[in-house]
Order: sequence, then C-alpha cells, then structure tokens
Amino acid sequence: MSKGTLFIVSAPSGAGKSSLIDALLKRFNLDDKLRLSVSHTTRAPRPGEIDHVSYHFITNEEFEKLIERNAFYEYAHVFDHYYGTSREIVEQWLNEGKDVLLDIDWQGARQIRQQTPDAKGIFIVPPSLEELNRRLVTRATDAPEVIEKRMSKAISEISHYNEYDYVIVNDDFDESLLNMRSIILSNRQKMDKQKHYITEKFGL
Repeated sequence: MSKGTLFIVSAPSGAGKSSLIDALLKRFNLDDKLRLSVSHTTRAPRPGEIDHVSYHFITNEEFEKLIERNAFYEYAHVFDHYYGTSREIVEQWLNEGKDVLLDIDWQGARQIRQQTPDAKGIFIVPPSLEELNRRLVTRATDAPEVIEKRMSKAISEISHYNEYDYVIVNDDFDESLLNMRSIILSNRQKMDKQKHYITEKFGL
C-alpha cells in the first residue's frame, strides 16, 4: 500500500478555506481516504466550533509543554495565539494510505515542506480585496479593528502564493470545491501511487 499525500491548504482569513474543506469532506469523501488534521490552538472557540472537532482548544501552558515534547509537525503564532499540527496522528494516517489535509498558514506550510518535500500546497484566494472585506464584515465574528488587522495581513499572506503548487480563486464556491476535488483525485493516479497496484496485479 502506498503512503497517502499531505495536502497543505492555506488562505487569508475570509477566503472560504474552512467552508471548502468542510464541504469536500462531507460531499466527496465517499471512499473514506481523506482526513483533516485537527489543529491545536490557544484561541477561544468561535460560535459553532466544537472542541476536538473544529480544533483542540488548549491553554498557552499546555501548548508550550507540547512544543517542548516535539509533539508538533509545525506550529505558528498568529494573531496572538498558537496553532499547531500533531505529528503522531498525521504520520499514522499517511502510513495507512490516507490523504491528509492540513489547514495551516504559509509559515506552517514552510515548516511542513522542510520535513515533507513531497507535500502538495493549495492556496485559496478571494476574487478581490473588496470581496474579502465584505466577507469578513458579513461573518460578524470580529471587531472592526480586528477586521482591519486581517485585511492588512491578507496582502502579506497572498504574496506567498508562489510557494504553493495550486491556486484556487474562490469566486464560485461549487466550482472551487470541484477544483479541490480534482487536485486530490488526479494526485492519486500518479505513477508512484499506482505502482504497487500494477506490481500486485500484473507481477511487473
């Protein structure tokens, strides 16, 4: 059995990344070969978020102890909070042949690429900065000063798009969702993923 692929998914806040990932898992994970790594974070839960489902919500002290134990594949300090990806569960899923989605920023993506050069990067952008601002305001989860801070940070985040393998402009949600699905499915047909099948079935 071939190992699964690590897919890094990044985007500026408000680009629709979380909604796309959620829909991808619910609509197109029929073969149960796709997993989402649930990150640890020190920020407070947003309305509707569930502990151990949306994130593992922990304290700063708990997070720093995990850093000391080298428990994270990657971690970053974003908007005054820590975010990190569990090393153990990601490696377990990959070894089981599962594809794993990592919902992380460009800083975390760089750390992952240093450890796993064959990871695939997907960067999601909004159709425009005006639309991004509209989405952040409509979301109604942040104060105006936080939205202003996120908008300023968005330009910096988008400037790292060329560090990724794929870019999806999230103008039409359903089209963007199909594009994400196509990226994952096409990767599964690559030679290194199918070689074991040819060897097993045809003895070549």
